[in-house]
Amino acid sequence: MKKLLALTTLILAAFTAQADTLSPEGIWKTIDDETGKAKSLVQIWIDNGELKGKIIELIEPDEENPKCTECEGDLKDAPILGMEFIWGLKEEDGVWDNGNILDPASGSVYSSKIEVIEDGAKLDVRGYIGFAFAGRSQIWEKAEAPKTEAVKATEETDAVK
Repeated sequence: MKKLLALTTLILAAFTAQADTLSPEGIWKTIDDETGKAKSLVQIWIDNGELKGKIIELIEPDEENPKCTECEGDLKDAPILGMEFIWGLKEEDGVWDNGNILDPASGSVYSSKIEVIEDGAKLDVRGYIGFAFAGRSQIWEKAEAPKTEAVKATEETDAVK
């Protein structure tokens, strides 16, 4: 009986661990589907069953502190860094769908679908108008949170010692 209980506990722990790795929550490196270059780090989280995302770091931006000049409404001329650009996605059978994603370069808002792939190592992020099959996808890679200035300073001090 103890062996059966231990085995059941082990199996449940394995399923729980797998479910955690298949969550879209976390930090992701966006990869431009046209150039293949990393563009930004984004934070994805779930808020009351809704998947959301914001830009937390820009990688080699064309200008310092870029703004969303092509956006409309409240986002017009808003800083891209810190911008919430994914909202409204709801999960169904492991796929997050029926929400929106904003392209800060064009100011365009698209319907969006996001799915965790490759055992949680990547996200398939699709933006589309009308039907999902008629859109564009990017594959984003799991990343670590960017280091704060305090952490960078501590590492530099430790390296000197």
